[in-house]
Amino acid sequence: MLDRARLSLGVEEQFLLLDPRTGVNRPVTEQVMAKLPDGVRDRGRLELRSSTVETATGACTDLRELRDRVVRQRRAAAGAADDAGAWLAAIGATPVGEPDTTPPARPRHRAIAQRYGPVALDPAVCGLHVHVGVPDRELAVQVCNHLQVWLPAIRALTGNSPLFQGVDTGHASWRSVQLLRWPGIGPTPWFSSASDYDGTVEALKTAGVMFDEQMLSWYARLSPARPAVEVRVNDVCTDVDDTVLTAALVRAAVATALADIRAGRPPARPRTCVTAAAHWRAARDGLAHTLLDLRLGRARPAWELVSEFLAVVSPALLGSGDLDLAIDGLDRLRRVGDGARWQRETYRRTGDLRAMLARLAQRTAG
Repeated sequence: MLDRARLSLGVEEQFLLLDPRTGVNRPVTEQVMAKLPDGVRDRGRLELRSSTVETATGACTDLRELRDRVVRQRRAAAGAADDAGAWLAAIGATPVGEPDTTPPARPRHRAIAQRYGPVALDPAVCGLHVHVGVPDRELAVQVCNHLQVWLPAIRALTGNSPLFQGVDTGHASWRSVQLLRWPGIGPTPWFSSASDYDGTVEALKTAGVMFDEQMLSWYARLSPARPAVEVRVNDVCTDVDDTVLTAALVRAAVATALADIRAGRPPARPRTCVTAAAHWRAARDGLAHTLLDLRLGRARPAWELVSEFLAVVSPALLGSGDLDLAIDGLDRLRRVGDGARWQRETYRRTGDLRAMLARLAQRTAG
């Protein structure tokens, strides 16, 4: 049995700041950050867009602790946003527009804007990043190899960005598509060792694709700060319950990968282009239709593949005490749908995009 204490867990959530009158992005990040209480501000980070706020829970030991931190940080950020005249919205991509794309007055942000040109001026996107601690970097590399076949299904669980410029894109996660304009993003390559991983990162830096390892945006990567795996495929979730569910499933997938590694079971190695196609399909349709099973190379009903994923990681969920939460959470998702479905249904019912965004902001703050 894996030592549960070694599988610490944390999440980073990114939020949009919206103008309550128009729904467009509002560039008041620095005002909001200044109003956050010390315990939350210390874990925040200034992003490239001045209309986003990011909070991080730090490492937790169980899901109750994680949930408490997420709730506390969201409430604090929503209050600070309100004081700054904005809505805090857990939504994966800019739904209306971003009139002001001036980067924050920081040397790093200015350098990024100069290096990447118009790509760096794209409207803001917001993700959910899940960090799971592992014993060492060598194991972290192997875990990333094993995770590849399940990451499209994990992505499909959190589609929460169907809108762009006020219009339905037809995608569950437009954020996933928009991010592909950046270099250094996509499926994680297969690596034989940590030195192989590090050598590739150095080659990308030499090529000028990124300034440093922090800019690396593979769908699963090694944490630059400590022995941990970061899964970065998900849109930010409107509901706290979905955030906690996603974190539980990612940790279980990492624990399952560690068990496979120690048992000598090798990972599947689908072609990179097929893996990219599986992610496109997950971003396009979410849980509504089919997903590509990378182990078999064929399409399967989305919920059939998700159910199989749950079966594979159930021993790890049972060991961490999270199995009932995962089963209940997936049952709820199957009934009510993901964030993209909620946005579409609410927009259709109200006929008013601003009204939908107002309700989304209320749900964000709990």
